[in-house]
Amino acid sequence: MNDENLNHEPLLIVVSSPSGAGKTSVCRKLLENNDNIQISISATTRKPRKNEVDGIDYNFISRDDFQNKIKNNEFLEYAEVFDNFYGSLSKDVEKITKSKKDVLFDIDWQGTQQLYQSKPSNLVSIFILPPSKDEIENRLRQRKVDSGDDESIINKRMSKFKDEISHWVEYDYVVINNKLKTCVDEILNIIYVERKKRRRQLNLVNKVRELTS
Repeated sequence: MNDENLNHEPLLIVVSSPSGAGKTSVCRKLLENNDNIQISISATTRKPRKNEVDGIDYNFISRDDFQNKIKNNEFLEYAEVFDNFYGSLSKDVEKITKSKKDVLFDIDWQGTQQLYQSKPSNLVSIFILPPSKDEIENRLRQRKVDSGDDESIINKRMSKFKDEISHWVEYDYVVINNKLKTCVDEILNIIYVERKKRRRQLNLVNKVRELTS
């Protein structure tokens, strides 16, 4: 679904979900073979999990550094989630849009609300639902094996599940992540339609003038 010539206003594509619903896996798949989409790498005060790479998965920074950036208004959005800060730096997002690429945000509902408050015309928000609550717990337990999370972290995430899922109504689109490929394909279709909306077609007026002259 690559547009060889990006003729639309670059989109800010938000993908959110309750913890464990698979948004990070979805985002990775969205980036495959889609050169016109680039991830906004979040800064975080969280410690890296096993196999996570600084500058690729997240920009891992200290809590003091993060709070200094908040004071200096350097974040387009930020939030505190499970006792750690996450945020998108304005300069990083601007760099991507200037390169004529859509920006993909792997963020939660708090960050999404902040983006909406700035009222960007190019924001598209997508919320991912899990197929079941049991599946969420299964995925979190698998994450425990992969990352070393202890039982208390799993319990904390499950206790916040109901609150996180309640924000689905704030999003433009809702997709169920039953099968990863199907979920990704549905989101790619959403992105394609949003790119083609009349108000986002950068050269449309000139094209119509050319056809009617």
